[in-house]
Amino acid sequence: MNFSVASLFTTLFIFFFSVQASPLNALVERKPMDVFVPKIIKPDSETFWTVGQEATVVWDASTAPENISNGASVVLHNYGILAKGFSLRDGNVTFKVPIVRTGPNFITLFGDSGNYSPVFTIQGADGSVDSSS
Repeated sequence: MNFSVASLFTTLFIFFFSVQASPLNALVERKPMDVFVPKIIKPDSETFWTVGQEATVVWDASTAPENISNGASVVLHNYGILAKGFSLRDGNVTFKVPIVRTGPNFITLFGDSGNYSPVFTIQGADGSVDSSS
């Protein structure tokens, strides 16, 4: 039996598109993903966090959907996760400010979607702010 390159490509083409058109894809029911992007209330542009002290992120949870698909976290730009494992329905989370670059910063509140806070200031334990930031 001799196969030409053209017949091989034709066979692969037919197989690929028949699999893509398979009704099995329609049989797998997916849960709807609820996207919740709450408005961040704090920190705002007037906020100062101090290294080593507790800080609180506050958001508007009044419009939270019945189902929120993913867990939540607060991430500090150029640092990493500050808090995780809380519910977006709580409306706030408190944590200790780690030793980070002082000066202008912002956080991202993640759930099903991420949103950014306004730029705020982190100061050192002695009240200093990195002037090169």
